[in-house]
Amino acid sequence: MDVTTTRAAVEVRGAALRFGERTLWSGLDLDVAPGEFLAVLGPNGSGKTSLLRVLLGLQELSAGTVTVAGRSPGRGNERVGYVPQQRAMDDGLTLRGRDLVGLGLDGHRWGLGLRGLRRRRERIERAIEAVGAQRYADSPVGKLSGGEQQRLRVAQALVGEPDVLLCDEPLASLDLAHQRIVARLIDERRREADTAVLFVTHEINPILPYVDRVLYLVDGQFRVGEPDEVMTSRTLSELYRSHVEVVRVGGQIHVAGAQSALCEDEVHHP
Repeated sequence: MDVTTTRAAVEVRGAALRFGERTLWSGLDLDVAPGEFLAVLGPNGSGKTSLLRVLLGLQELSAGTVTVAGRSPGRGNERVGYVPQQRAMDDGLTLRGRDLVGLGLDGHRWGLGLRGLRRRRERIERAIEAVGAQRYADSPVGKLSGGEQQRLRVAQALVGEPDVLLCDEPLASLDLAHQRIVARLIDERRREADTAVLFVTHEINPILPYVDRVLYLVDGQFRVGEPDEVMTSRTLSELYRSHVEVVRVGGQIHVAGAQSALCEDEVHHP
C-alpha cells in the first residue's frame, strides 16, 4: 500500500521513547495510511504496547512528534478506537454486554433530548450486530466466555466509528476459532470504513492474510516493510544480532532462534 499519496491516519516523526538509560526505540518515522493494516511485532519489552500508549496519549515521547487521525494524541478522541488484550472479567460483574459497548461512547456529545438518545442506541445496536453479539448483548458480561467478551470489546472500540483502531494483543488467550473471528471482524471494519489498524501481536499467523506492512521492534532497533521484506532470516538476524531462521510452511511464518529473544515461536532443537 502506498502511504505517500494519502494523508496519513497516523504520522510519527523522529520518535524516541526512553525510560532512564534504556531506549525502547528512537528515530522512528512511520506513516500509516487510511485502511492500512499494520502489524506491530517484537519480543516482550521491545516497546510494542508503549507505542500504543503514546498513540493513545497515555505516554509522552522522549523525542519526536506524532499525530493520530489528524490530532495530537490525547484522551477523549472519538476518532480513535482501542481493543485491549483479552482478560477474563469478574464473573460477578452484572454490567450488560450492550452497556459495555456503550462505554465506547463516553465523553461524546450526543446533544439533548430523545433524538440524541435514539442515535446513541442505534449506534450501539449496529456495533453489536457487526460483531454478531446480539444473542448475549443483554447478558451480564461476567457470565460470558472469553471469546464473547472479546467480541464485545471489539464492538466497544467500533461504536465510535473510529478512523484509527489500536489493538493491543486482542487475540491473546483466545482459542484458534475465536482468534480468527476477532481478526476477521477487525479486518472487515478497516475495509468497510477505511479505518487504519495498528495491531500489536506476538503471533503474526492469525492476521497474516490481512497484514499490509509490519513494524518489527527489537532492542531499540526496528524495521518497517511488507511481511515478505521484514519476516526473513536475514532481516530478523540483523535485528536480533544473532542467527534467526524464518521458515514458511503452508502459508504460515515460523520463526526459530534464541528462545529468550523470540516470541513468535519457541523452537526446541534436539
